[in-house]
Amino acid sequence: MRFFTTLFVSVLTALSPLTHYSQSPVNYPETEQGNVSDIYFGQNIKDPYRWLEDDRSPKTEAWVKEQNKVTEGYMSEIDIRSKVHNRLTELWNYNKQSAPFKKGDYYFCYRNTGLQNQSVLYMSTLLDASPESWTMVLDPNTLSADGTVALNNISISKNSKTMAYSVSKAGSDWQEIRFKNLETKKDLPDVIKWVKFSGVSWKGDGVYYSRYDEPKGSAFSQKNTGHKVYYHKLGTQQTNDELIYKDDAHPDYNFSAQTTNDERYLIIYASSSTSGSLPMIKDLKQKNTKFILLAENENFNFDFSIIDNIDSTFYLLTNKEAAKYKLVSFTFSNFQIQNEKIVLPESNELLEGVRLCNNKIIADYLYHAASKMFAYDLNGKLIQEIKLPGICKVRGVNTNKDYNFATYSISQFIAPDQVYYLDAETFESRLIFKPECSFESDNYITEQVFYRSKDGTKIPMFMTYKKGLQFNGETPCFVYGYGGFNISLGPEFRIDRALFLEAGGVYCVPNLRGGGEYGKDWHKSGIKCRKQNVFDDFISACEYLVAKKITNYNKIAIHGRSNGGLLIGAVMTQRPDICKVALPTVGVLDMLRFHIFTIGRAWTVDYGCSEVEEEFKCLYKYSPLHNIKEANYPATMVLTGDHDDRVVPAHSFKFAATLQKMNKSKEPMLIRIDVNAGHGAGKPTTKQIDEFADMWAFTMHHLEMSMN
Repeated sequence: MRFFTTLFVSVLTALSPLTHYSQSPVNYPETEQGNVSDIYFGQNIKDPYRWLEDDRSPKTEAWVKEQNKVTEGYMSEIDIRSKVHNRLTELWNYNKQSAPFKKGDYYFCYRNTGLQNQSVLYMSTLLDASPESWTMVLDPNTLSADGTVALNNISISKNSKTMAYSVSKAGSDWQEIRFKNLETKKDLPDVIKWVKFSGVSWKGDGVYYSRYDEPKGSAFSQKNTGHKVYYHKLGTQQTNDELIYKDDAHPDYNFSAQTTNDERYLIIYASSSTSGSLPMIKDLKQKNTKFILLAENENFNFDFSIIDNIDSTFYLLTNKEAAKYKLVSFTFSNFQIQNEKIVLPESNELLEGVRLCNNKIIADYLYHAASKMFAYDLNGKLIQEIKLPGICKVRGVNTNKDYNFATYSISQFIAPDQVYYLDAETFESRLIFKPECSFESDNYITEQVFYRSKDGTKIPMFMTYKKGLQFNGETPCFVYGYGGFNISLGPEFRIDRALFLEAGGVYCVPNLRGGGEYGKDWHKSGIKCRKQNVFDDFISACEYLVAKKITNYNKIAIHGRSNGGLLIGAVMTQRPDICKVALPTVGVLDMLRFHIFTIGRAWTVDYGCSEVEEEFKCLYKYSPLHNIKEANYPATMVLTGDHDDRVVPAHSFKFAATLQKMNKSKEPMLIRIDVNAGHGAGKPTTKQIDEFADMWAFTMHHLEMSMN
């Protein structure tokens, strides 16, 4: 999931080009080429670096060490590297806190004093208790010497006596579920292994969870199939866990289990990708009954989410027949779904989140990718708008239908997350936590602009910069994008971006098609053979910045992570002239083979699959790895982690090796491979600072920026 206080020590400023930014030519290690190829619908596709897919082999490990040695050598010559690292450490060192939530008699929240590798879980009987009077429940920093064991999810039993929690190591998606007695703060002997893509839901003295069978091959690259739901009773061995649900006919499906707050009903969601679900429900008071489908969704075209229930009345958020979502209610009794009613109809804005609170509805909407929040009665009648502070994104709304309050946090581009308490009688909010950060938030501003993409589609973009900054066609711009999987990029404070803002740069976030900012239609317009729309939207954002004489192409850096790494890989291979610096991070870069590793097959709903002829043609046309040609590429740093089992590092390995062979410019083609790190979630603070410091030193060096 995505928390610190020092004096302002240095100020970053943008300077004109400096002659001391010369760099020795890079001598890349020789990467062996194999004679490997595949036939796709009569077309022979070579894959000379296939051997790098074996990420645990001694040969690949040796290649990783050599590449990191080259990258470290290059970075050691950048004179602002240590200054960037020091200032980033200062900026990072501020207090952070999540929005508290209540379970039983206790309140829980996460805190970080500043530079702790992992945030610490605390509990209290009083919400307004002073920070020092809260009791520490679990400090993940004690679980490993280097901070690479992360706390992922927690779930508190209904009687608030026991906590289930999951941990992961070295950034892996694999998790272990453990249990802690909240009175003694001691761990119970129960341990559940080989858990992935799972929540934890309590029922009595046990939990429902999802897992795979123990891998027979590489745990970090083997394809994940055969997901199942189990029930674990405290005090028993995992081998005795009760199998609750599986689907042998669809081994690629994933399943997540959810119990209602009253623990009477069990809901299971089946999915085949990162969006779209098939919901099923079961009354746990009825013995030996089957699950009842809540809705037909054979091709997983729609999303469904049970928000809450009041006795036998359920509230369901869905985009079926409502591209921007609606809230419906229904009753479930005698194994039948009845009395369906639309409570909040689809509107012109995206209905992003719904909670029941004090037997009322709190709903947050996205208005051009920024949040607005409203209160309604249970029949959908508007009570009032809940005031929010400017352009922001609502995060982590915590409440219960029986509580007369809620807590939530808001995120902005210019300030760290703040936490609010909402009175569910008056619907007035009060600030309960504001961090102390050395970044001078009041000196910066965020505006939203709109531009036209290649096909004329209107695209919004957030631009954040220092107040009074004069654009002169030479202003450094950092453009960050994603554009996929129905995920929205809204206002979000990223402390590492503060370096760039302090230096007089402009931080730009375009809301590309393929994301979820405007609902299902916006998402669908950027998937499969329409994926080029996403790249065109991003390219048009860069062209807009140049056309408006804000910057020029030699002053633009582009960045994206995961699916955003694909975005950067595609953009830089299609338009190598579009930027001076490219930073594809943990990217999906081999579009012909992504589906054969770990959970990659779940992405075919967004990308398509090379085993389908029409989709192969589209994928091959833009696949970053397969579209590297002899060209003058921008200064490039590929970033990945050697334990990434979400997007396996072979994508980045093969991409970097090919770039190093084909690049004709004098710019470096580096790869930075984080050791004992994964896709990003749970990465310790020290590793994050090291990674971002290198990323920003590399970027500022090539954009000819400096620090005072």
